[in-house]
Amino acid sequence: MTRFAFIVHPLHISDVARKYSFTRHLPERWVEAALAVMSPQYCGKMTGIRSLTGAETEGWLVGCPLTARQLLNGNVEKATRKIVDACNLAASLGAEVVGLGAFTSIVGDKGLTIAERVEIGVTTGNSYTTATAIEGALLAAERMGHVAAESQAVILGATGSIGKICARMLAPQVGGLTLVGRRQDALAELAASIEAKGHVRAETDIAAALREADIVVAVTSAVEAVVEPEHLKPGAVVCDVARPRDVSRRVIEQRDDVLVIEGGAVAIPGPVECDFDFGFPPGMAYACMCETMILALEGRTGDYSLGSELKQEQVEEMAALGRKHGFTLGGFRSFERQLTDEDIERVRERAQARRA
Repeated sequence: MTRFAFIVHPLHISDVARKYSFTRHLPERWVEAALAVMSPQYCGKMTGIRSLTGAETEGWLVGCPLTARQLLNGNVEKATRKIVDACNLAASLGAEVVGLGAFTSIVGDKGLTIAERVEIGVTTGNSYTTATAIEGALLAAERMGHVAAESQAVILGATGSIGKICARMLAPQVGGLTLVGRRQDALAELAASIEAKGHVRAETDIAAALREADIVVAVTSAVEAVVEPEHLKPGAVVCDVARPRDVSRRVIEQRDDVLVIEGGAVAIPGPVECDFDFGFPPGMAYACMCETMILALEGRTGDYSLGSELKQEQVEEMAALGRKHGFTLGGFRSFERQLTDEDIERVRERAQARRA
């Protein structure tokens, strides 16, 4: 049996308080200072992962004690060393391949340096994340009554590693595509390289890009939400892949006519058990974590999904391997809540009423 590990970290200071309740009474800078000197920690174990092929795997969750803000805005070399220490802890537990969760996957050169410094295989999980994000966004759009070939789609964070490949794979399937990012020159270069069914344009203004969007895939590396209620038209579908979320909680509080789903929510095959609460119900996990499991089930301990340029063939391969082993989209979730068919139908009806 090939075993895996997955690196997790607190997205916000509030996540630290879930484990150490006394920290909610302390200034944030004190808590972050304490995290900066803490060593990586064993968090829990996941067992019972059983493929349709009969193969099995199990793995460990290892905590990297840095928040999203520290990983994104702090010293890159210090953050890299701490992630390497977490990977080495994973190896000492018995893991042969390790997945970099959330912001540990984008520090520095998106896993390349980390992979060079550790003895086990490393993946960001971005290939399977991309595959499931596209699948989920298109399926949700269909459920809302959109015809993909006639729809306007938007990629937020289009120049990132996931954003680029999402754009290239989604463009031939939709009526028009808008790429959103910070740098107009990088967006224009990407737009020029994409083969599309309809028009592809570049935009740095999120509000302007979202105004006519039917389908939105949000994959930015922003620490704060960037999609607000006033940005979206009735009937819009937003697949939020980013962690922390790109979509403000105000959207579901104020807009009952748009559908917001979490990207990459996947059902794991087998009688899965996990003794660590990472925010998902039993038997489900993020696609990036599932990619690590899939590699382990395949007995593949080499590096995968690293760097800023994901390969379409890897995305397609990982989608096929997911199906082979019995991983499936875990329905639709929105802000930690599983959506029912009735929930989606209500959103669709309200959107139709407001468009009338």
